[in-house]
Amino acid sequence: MTDDPEFAFTHAPVGIVVTRYRRIVRYNPHFARMFRAEREDLTDQSLSLLYPTKQEYVDIGAIGRHQMERDGTYRDARIMQRRDQTQFWCQVLGQTVMKQDPFAHCVWTFVDLSAERPVVDLTRREREVALFIIKGLTNKDIAIALGISHRTVEAHRSRIAAKLDAHSTAEMIAKLGGMPIG
Repeated sequence: MTDDPEFAFTHAPVGIVVTRYRRIVRYNPHFARMFRAEREDLTDQSLSLLYPTKQEYVDIGAIGRHQMERDGTYRDARIMQRRDQTQFWCQVLGQTVMKQDPFAHCVWTFVDLSAERPVVDLTRREREVALFIIKGLTNKDIAIALGISHRTVEAHRSRIAAKLDAHSTAEMIAKLGGMPIG
């Protein structure tokens, strides 16, 4: 029984979802519990339902597509939204079957980071900037990635720090990353 691949899919301690062109084909019970969905609620639904905004779905998709065309995989930590509209930090790792058409067929894992990383009330743009801050990008690199000025990034970064009550960049990154401050 335990050497059956279906056993691993069903009992994995992470959410697993199979997608075709960013529509959910199949998912495991852990994924359903994480997103507070009934067992078949999400089948054939767009992944956009699990993002705080449609724009984040579009923007993160564009970033992910580029990386998957290059590497075949994509990874980030981001705020996702459960079916009951509550938001939570989630570690996401995806792999495509075909780099030349990266969203054609993918397998994704999702890990709920709620216990380590509480959600702070950030705007959509602040969440996007936070995603890049965690990755260690500079303000100029973030500005290029988002198509905004580096001064705008600085303003968002300042508001994020204030909302997190972070007094340094290291403290802000630690709080965004869920690391203990000591």
